Amino acid sequence: MSETIQDGKFVEVTYKVTDKKSGHVLTMVEFPLGYIHGHNEILAPSVHKALERKAAGDVIEVPIDGNHIFGPRDESLVFTDRIENVPEAYRQIGTSILMENDKGQTRSFVVTRIDDETLTVDGNNPLCGREVVFTLEILTVRDATDEETRAGAAIIAEPDIDPSLMRPV
Repeated sequence: MSETIQDGKFVEVTYKVTDKKSGHVLTMVEFPLGYIHGHNEILAPSVHKALERKAAGDVIEVPIDGNHIFGPRDESLVFTDRIENVPEAYRQIGTSILMENDKGQTRSFVVTRIDDETLTVDGNNPLCGREVVFTLEILTVRDATDEETRAGAAIIAEPDIDPSLMRPV
């Protein structure tokens, strides 16, 4: 019988997030994402709850209401400025810009629109205001080692390289 996901188990998954309304894939993690269940929850709590008692090889779909997790969309977090006021390095759609307010709080904004005269950034989480579906494939479920539990993830061994073959660069 295969092991099932529960606290203290090392779990590896891949996943994709699809917009429920449009069907477009918003993000995808194709390389295994490993964590220790119950120790370092790396996804939304409802996703971790849905993973419990599942086994390697299972594929699950978890609907998520972005409003519930990230709150409703806040239009006061959308700013447009004249393009000449924005450094060249930030003039590309999708660029993330970390900004700080007068209280020292930081927030990440993403460039969402550019035209000949203006540039728009949005500080809302990209999933806010959307209903999405997480589709997860469970690749690995096993007991975590003590070292992995302390680290919160898999411990990858250093490569076994003969030092006599190494040359300075």
